[in-house]
Amino acid sequence: MSPALVSGYGILCGAGCGADAAWEGLVSGRSCCARVPEWLFLTELAYPVLTCPREPLGEVADRFLPLSGLPEGASRTVALAFAAASQGLAAAGLGPDDLSGLKIGIAMGTTVGCTFHDEDYFVAWRAGQGPDLAPVRNFLGNNVAQALHRILGTSGPAVVITNACASSTDAVGLAADWVESGVCDLALAGGADELSRVALNGFASLMLTSDSPCRPYDVERAGLNLGEGAAVLVFESEKRLAARSARPLARLLGYGSAADAWHPTAPHPEGRGLVAALKSAINRAGISAAPALINGHGTGTRANDQAETTALAKVFDSACPIPLVSTKGVTGHTLGAAGAVEALYTIEALRRGMSPGTVGCIASDEEFPFAPLIQGEEAHLASRIGISQSLAFGGTNSVLVIEAL
Repeated sequence: MSPALVSGYGILCGAGCGADAAWEGLVSGRSCCARVPEWLFLTELAYPVLTCPREPLGEVADRFLPLSGLPEGASRTVALAFAAASQGLAAAGLGPDDLSGLKIGIAMGTTVGCTFHDEDYFVAWRAGQGPDLAPVRNFLGNNVAQALHRILGTSGPAVVITNACASSTDAVGLAADWVESGVCDLALAGGADELSRVALNGFASLMLTSDSPCRPYDVERAGLNLGEGAAVLVFESEKRLAARSARPLARLLGYGSAADAWHPTAPHPEGRGLVAALKSAINRAGISAAPALINGHGTGTRANDQAETTALAKVFDSACPIPLVSTKGVTGHTLGAAGAVEALYTIEALRRGMSPGTVGCIASDEEFPFAPLIQGEEAHLASRIGISQSLAFGGTNSVLVIEAL
């Protein structure tokens, strides 16, 4: 088994496009929440969201784009994913020609993707009108992993994981396993999700959205802000990197996943599944010392933040505090992209040896048995090993143990 090493990564989110810009957005502590722009979709809901640029492709993406451009009918989710993937490949020192002849795995997480932009079709279908099937064909053609293979001209395993908000955390775990086991020469892993009207309506109907910038872990937290975005990590084996004299950025030490089996949308109050996922990932990583950083799910909802901190207190010694942060104050909740976005932020913090506090958390909830790092605080990290974790609808909990190199 050859360890799966991260050789590059790319990101687009409400905090910025590109790893450096996204990090600067986090450090600035500014939330760019605003009403949904009309060019994205029309809604009467005033809940603030965080969006990416209207045209997400840039100069880096153009290097990997075929002359024909994106496939006809490509969704915004595919465009976001491709932009992040091209950033990651470029950061890894790879160009389009370097991908030729390689067996490349692509594992992408998404929740709603482009699924919910076909309302007119489904209204007509339910009314028995026999609408044209073009929207269905378009949806099937926007399988994110397969679309990336078509655009990049690559071949290999293609998997889309739709495991709610843990989707791209699971995708990272799967893709790393492909490289470790020798199934693939190289793997792209991450997630992408665009904003949609139905998703916004759905979270609003569940009374989980905040009408102001979200406040993860804060005593007065009142819900989440939806965001859109994409993040992709490039995994290669140690042998491949050595052959091309490339330096790795990070290593995935462990991955664990477990279910609460509790409720369709609420976490187990004691964080039962997260405790199991944490222990599984830590055991697989083979580490005995506490991590230097925990990048939490931290949505800003009452139930999530309480369950998450309860679980952490069951796994880690509260006498040896570990910095716990959430980045959703600057990214929003990017749904299927969240796990990969937060894994990337975890690597950035570990490589820089510091983490800013949780944007939006002014005063942490005293009921938490595990206290977060609040806004304005800064932690200097004691090691280069950290944890990124995701709690999802359906009771899924997924955890990554990451070492920066």
